[in-house]
Amino acid sequence: MADQSPAPDDRFKAEMPTIPGVAGGAKPPSNAVAPLKIVGGLVAVLVVIVAAGSIFSHSRRTASAPLDASSQVEVPTPDLGNPPQSAPPMRGIATVDMMTKPWSATTFDYRDPLSGERVPALLLRLPGSSASQPTGYWAFALKAAYGNCQLELVSDLAKLKGEYGYAAARHPMVGNPCSRTVFDPTKITNLPGNVWVRGAIVQGSDLRPPLGIEVKIEGKDIFAVRME
Repeated sequence: MADQSPAPDDRFKAEMPTIPGVAGGAKPPSNAVAPLKIVGGLVAVLVVIVAAGSIFSHSRRTASAPLDASSQVEVPTPDLGNPPQSAPPMRGIATVDMMTKPWSATTFDYRDPLSGERVPALLLRLPGSSASQPTGYWAFALKAAYGNCQLELVSDLAKLKGEYGYAAARHPMVGNPCSRTVFDPTKITNLPGNVWVRGAIVQGSDLRPPLGIEVKIEGKDIFAVRME
């Protein structure tokens, strides 16, 4: 029986791509395939270079960008132990530890509670008395009771003899350089009205000793209470 299958339709026949210089349907020569491979290789290398450059640029942007606060890790502060404690502040005009030796002296400002004026004053440790008792000290205003002269504690016996003309001194004295009056810290004198004060006048024309300031001691702190 004769084959009745339809003849192939030429309209659906696939056409081979046309390469210049090559006849239709024929394979391209081997010398035409080599340039195509070279071009393909160059394209692949270019793709790799572009991809590597993109990755490097992204890593640089990531490294230079500031860290988000929410992503930062909090590092605990190292414990260095207890810092050295400083000495407690002095509450009064001085401390007992500051006045360990007889004739130790320190200056301070006494604030007058009535006028609010600050008066320069001096605290002196007396010999032969306890440092823990108020009677072991003499505090007085450095401004003379009358006039504007400034009193001074003179420990240089040669100065007492030369500048003040007082040669009998055997220990520090308080002097008024304006009147050359000398006050003895170890002696007490009686003022009119039966008032006993320290700093008897042993030479000079001043009317009275320096204005005394009462002190009290609480623990190791020495306080100035009031001025006469």
